[in-house]
Amino acid sequence: MFGLFEKDEIGEAKIFFGSQEEDRENKIEIKNPYSSKVVSRYPVCSANDAKKALEIAKEASAAAAKTPLHQRIAWLEDVAKKVREKADYFAKLIVDEVGKPLMFAKIEAIRCAETIEITAKELINLHGETIASDATPSGRKALAYYKRVPVGVASCITPFNFPLNLIAHKIAPALGAGNAVVLKPTPEAPMCAYEFAKLFIESEYAVKDALSVVYGDAEVGSELVSNPIPRVVSFTGSAQVGRIIMKNAGIKKVALELGGNAATYIDKSADLEDAAKKCAFGSFYNSGQVCISLQRIYVHEDIYDEFAQLMAQETKKFKIGSPYEEETFMGPLINEDAKMRAQRWVASAIDEGAKALVGGKEVDGIFPPTIMTEVTDNMKIVCEEVFAPIVSLVRVGSYEEAIEKINNSPYGLQYSIFTNSLKLAQAFIDDAQCGGVVVNDIPTVRFDIQPYGGAKQSGIGKEGPKFALEEFTEIKSVVVF
Repeated sequence: MFGLFEKDEIGEAKIFFGSQEEDRENKIEIKNPYSSKVVSRYPVCSANDAKKALEIAKEASAAAAKTPLHQRIAWLEDVAKKVREKADYFAKLIVDEVGKPLMFAKIEAIRCAETIEITAKELINLHGETIASDATPSGRKALAYYKRVPVGVASCITPFNFPLNLIAHKIAPALGAGNAVVLKPTPEAPMCAYEFAKLFIESEYAVKDALSVVYGDAEVGSELVSNPIPRVVSFTGSAQVGRIIMKNAGIKKVALELGGNAATYIDKSADLEDAAKKCAFGSFYNSGQVCISLQRIYVHEDIYDEFAQLMAQETKKFKIGSPYEEETFMGPLINEDAKMRAQRWVASAIDEGAKALVGGKEVDGIFPPTIMTEVTDNMKIVCEEVFAPIVSLVRVGSYEEAIEKINNSPYGLQYSIFTNSLKLAQAFIDDAQCGGVVVNDIPTVRFDIQPYGGAKQSGIGKEGPKFALEEFTEIKSVVVF
């Protein structure tokens, strides 16, 4: 049942209206970004399908809230166990649908299981505390406390770049906290979502109808956002869509993990070989299709030329090609539009005076790792999120100049610094205007257990199991006399 796709097999995703599986005659085909072979299909859904799923979730939410904690923990543990058992299968789905290289697809499958396992452990600590109600003269003695309760229904909308683990970051804490969920996964990876959701729905510990899955773009997403049934909308994607969600959500909790323009500063005291190796990885991992992909590298002028050469050497070591091969580091972008966009942005920068130290032009159908120099602050490849394997090296004369340029962005997801100066590292931690700081590694570092989310236009709220549980619950204050 869960073996890898045979050579000509095409995955058929289905809708889940709660625990009931449905199909549609009208379907959309998904092609592998590298081979262009059709690998899966998903049924076209409408706003009415989203509304139906929300109504089912509303009915299921009462039972979900009353489900014993031990059952919800067992539910998550059961799903995590099955994800581990089928990790190779899920990895193959990821490669098929989004073209992520196999080595990283396998890592994502294991991270998905870990995310669920961490959530199950954190559920035990989801509690409130007692309050001293007589702490002020106007108060009086009572049993006063607060507790966290499920919100009821959550709409969860996820992107293509981590089509398995980012679903886990939403639905595991949402379901674990005792809610019902309607999931709209990325249209690019329907089978990843379908097979993953099936593990929750078919588990012996499942809460009936607590999870629904619908597919689509703006029409379906709009209903999941604007409908009054969900109490929480959790979205990962672009800042542009995030702004639309904020405008249309109404009075409900909104958790947004949006775009980024990650940057690092290479101080003249840094270990340059280590920094170059890590920066090459952080710039081109997953073809740069990561919210915290390293996009801007500010290098002290004293070591700029040396670092640039080291960075170029490290980048040229990467194996580029078929995502199905074990040794491949980087494969294709998600689609032709993404590739053409990357090429246009590089060409535009070159027209404005920038130079491509490495890459810049398509090779065998793949946009390659690209290092740009001689860039200016107003070029798109510097000031906007590229979401492609493009990184810019910028010469700076001091830490003060670097931090000013790093912070001069509407985004603020994660930044980093490479330095052997403790004083400088401490200053950077305080000065960086972002949701996460990394010292002596790339800003692309994310541990699933940590709080994750940005400042400014990079979002609202935090992911990470402990912190997502807070997003999917509300505080209820209690006073007993």
